[in-house]
Amino acid sequence: MRILIVEDDVRLASALKHILEENHYLVDMVHDGEEGLTYAQYDAYDVIILDVMLPKRDGFSVATELRRRAINTPILLLTARDTVPDKITGLDSGADDYMTKPFAPAELLAHLRALTRRQGEVIFEKLTAGDLSLALASHDLSCTTTNKTIHLSHKEFELAKVFLTNPGHVVSKDTLIEKVWGIDSNAEDNNVEAYVSFLRKKIRFLGSACTIETLRKTGYRLDIGNNAEQDANTQS
Repeated sequence: MRILIVEDDVRLASALKHILEENHYLVDMVHDGEEGLTYAQYDAYDVIILDVMLPKRDGFSVATELRRRAINTPILLLTARDTVPDKITGLDSGADDYMTKPFAPAELLAHLRALTRRQGEVIFEKLTAGDLSLALASHDLSCTTTNKTIHLSHKEFELAKVFLTNPGHVVSKDTLIEKVWGIDSNAEDNNVEAYVSFLRKKIRFLGSACTIETLRKTGYRLDIGNNAEQDANTQS
């Protein structure tokens, strides 16, 4: 089960990450609202733990924007304020649950269990964009037009997840390095270029109408095949 922690207190965030990993959760951790919003859009999480008082963008705003974008991942808000109006604001923004700091680890784990039970079976098993479908468990990429399927390597799979969750949107190389290789990795632009090339070849093998466009000095974009013409700055 994957959890995203969005908390600007680095020590608290690290402590939460440690608690969750000890209980067999997979955890990503970021420290401001803008980065939290980016992570929540680009990946599939089972729960988002979201602090209210964040730099760049507060937790209420992040929750509201996620719901506006039809991202229905359960959100657990954390705050030092326990007044009723604050709780109402949080729940009205789209959060599913609310915890007041400080709290015991057992309380946090109980809230997470309740949220995932409430989520029931509504856990994404695949991502789709255009005629492409990515199975999250098996790492198989399929084309619904040709009924062909091909298995992706781990890095190809992580790239495909980013593109299929953001069809038509430009994704920078820096974002891909951060999401696929990790914030602390030594990966460079040529690593991204190589794996995008591998993924392109597999998409072509499938006979999909989708293409990964390269936008010079900007990044990449998954075109799902609805555009009559490619951007003038795109190279195949």
